[in-house]
This record gives sequence, structure tokens and C-alpha cells, in this order.
Amino acid sequence: MSRKWVEKEGLRWVESNIVTREQYERILGLYEEKRHAIGILPILGSILVGLGILSFVAANWQDIPQLARFMLVVIVMVGCYVSGELMMKKGHDKLGIALTALGYISFGAGIVLVAQMFHLTSYDITSFIVWGTAGVLLTFLYRSRFLYLLSLLVFTAAELYSALHFHQFSYVGFIFMAAGLGGYAWVRQSALLTWCFSLSFALHALMFTMVKDLPFLCFFLPVMALYALGDWYKDRGAGYALQSVPLAANFVFGTFMVLVWEAPYGGLGDLSELLPKPLYYLPALLLLFAASAAGKWKQKRLSSVLEWIMCIPFLYLTVGVSAIYLLTLFFFSFYVLWRGYMEEWRFKINFGTVLFICSSMIAYGKLTWDFMDKSLFFIIGGLLLLALSWFLNRRNKRFLRNIDEGEGKHHDR
Repeated sequence: MSRKWVEKEGLRWVESNIVTREQYERILGLYEEKRHAIGILPILGSILVGLGILSFVAANWQDIPQLARFMLVVIVMVGCYVSGELMMKKGHDKLGIALTALGYISFGAGIVLVAQMFHLTSYDITSFIVWGTAGVLLTFLYRSRFLYLLSLLVFTAAELYSALHFHQFSYVGFIFMAAGLGGYAWVRQSALLTWCFSLSFALHALMFTMVKDLPFLCFFLPVMALYALGDWYKDRGAGYALQSVPLAANFVFGTFMVLVWEAPYGGLGDLSELLPKPLYYLPALLLLFAASAAGKWKQKRLSSVLEWIMCIPFLYLTVGVSAIYLLTLFFFSFYVLWRGYMEEWRFKINFGTVLFICSSMIAYGKLTWDFMDKSLFFIIGGLLLLALSWFLNRRNKRFLRNIDEGEGKHHDR
């Protein structure tokens, strides 16, 4: 909760005789006035200085002796780490984390530069795993979200490089990422970090499916395993942050099936590249559903089990697949929006609103693209999108304003 929000809402509490002016001042005193612009300036300055040094060194790299290059990399890295530690001890946390992050980046750059100096050839991403693991250790040491995101970016980029350059999936890199950064997000229960981890996990699952040339529906097994794990979170905000990416992935796939896929006549045809063998896939999916339902039941959220409707493999039906997926998109978006209102939860209301608008535009495009003039198609589609956005945002703001004013009771998410 920010001081700015307390200042604004606190005056309304005083006017409504909920609290006295003295109580308002005491509550306001509990929140420090943050100077975000001043705090960001040292970070931006340190980053610009670091980029200037790196660009200067890169431009003159070939003229520097090898020993001097190596010493320069070590000095920059150690200097950033030491400076960051000193700044944090003096209370300059933002500047300290920025310098530590520069040291971490220098460490990774040093690995690449040393490999170039000595003409080392690599056939895997071991060096990147070392770099990412160092970031995990720094994240646990300083408990920094910025270092966490940098480490997650390193692991994800390394896995992508491995998939594109070597056509391999690094199990070691994935395990280190999942255990280190996933464990940190689990302990911290941060919605932002959990959501970022979920996105990286889904990208890893997609790369694994592509590298191993598996039927595409296999992608949803690890993704929905992540969803099932989210049902065992006690904190509903962090749990749903873990689940939002799997739900969005299912929604995107449903959109693809509505807009792109046409059911082949007289058999599965091209679906052979999408469908795994049902003898193995369906029991695995049912097992994940059971684990998810057990978590929902334990956390007393069994009503949310209907979110699994997006994961039903309608592709195994050979007739009317596009129509079924279109109806599923509408049902799912309505359900998320309805649950958001029932739980008085901002994130779910906004998420459901976006999904409903997308479902409406998907249906509009599917039904009118083939026979409507394209200029008229875009004009009517734009007007429809603006009208839906205005209506739903107006309804959401009114409902959320009632919550802020205390007319609705607080719910345990």
C-alpha cells in the first residue's frame, strides 16, 4: 500500500467520519514518503557509466594485451561487487544493487571474452549455466528482485540459445533454474516474481516440446503441472500469478484453433503433429487434474475447478472443433470475470475483462472475415472493441470503487 493512496483515501475516511483527523495523520506517518525519481537516478547513472566503459573496452579490445584484458575484466567485476556492498552498508540500497548487477553482468561478459581470447569452443551452454547459477546465489544473498529477474533472463536466454544453436534442451540448466529461482519465488510468495518464473517455465516447456519434436499438446502437460502447483499455494495472489500463464497459454491455443485450424474431412490428417497418443496423454492429464482439484479442495477453492475447461483436448473430436473452442473461450472469459466479481479481486476482474474482449473480437473475426468488405470489417471491429472496452471498464471502475469505499466486505483470496 503506497503513501499516495493513503493520502487520497484517508481524506475520504475523515470526511465520512470513519477516522479522526489525528488518526489520519498517525496512519499517514507509518508510510515513508518515497522519492522514486531521486532513487532511480543513481541506478541510471551507474548503468550509463558501465555501458560507457564496456563500449570503450570493446572498441579497443584487440589492442589490449591478453593479460591486461583478463586483469581488466577481473578488476571491473570485483570493483562493482565491492562498491555495491559498500553502498548497501551505507544505506544506498538502490545504488548498491545496481552496482552488484553490473558486477554480475561483468562476470557473464568476462566468461564470453575469456573464451574468445583463448579460442575456446563450446558445444553446450555450461558457461551460461554457471553465469545463471551465480545470479541465483546473488539473489538469495541480497534478496533482490532485480537480480532475480536478471538471473531468470540469463537462464531463459541460455535455453533459447541451446535450442536454436545446438538443437538441444539443457536439463541441467532447467533444473538449476527451477530449483533455484522457483524455490526463491515459492519462499518469497511474490506475485511479480512468481508470474515471471511461470512465464520462463512455459517458454522452457515450449522449447523442450520443439527440440524433442513432440506432438504439440505435450506442451500442456508441464504447463498444467505448474498450474496444479499453484493450487497448493496458501497465498492466493502468488498462486494465481503462477497459474495465469498456463491459463493464458491455453487461451492462445484455443484462439489459434478457432482462427487457423480447419477440420480435415474424413480423418485426423494434419492433427498427427498436434495429438499425442491418447493412451498416455489422457491419463497424465487426468492425474494433473486430480492433483489440482486436491489442492483446490485443501485451500477451499474447489469452485475454481472450472478453469480446467480450457485444457480439455477437444482436438480428439474430429467434428466441430473450431466451434467448440470458440464457445469454450467465451465460457472461460465469462467465468473468470464472474469469479473476479464474486471474490472482489481486481486482478481477476481485469484479467477476465481482457479475455472477454479478446473472445468477442475472435468471434467477430471468425464469423465476418470471409464475406465482409475489409475496410468495413476493420471499422466495425474497431467500434465494437471501443464500445466493449468502455462498457466493461466503466462497470469495473464502479464496482472497484465500491470495494475501496468499504461497501463490500474483504475476502480471503
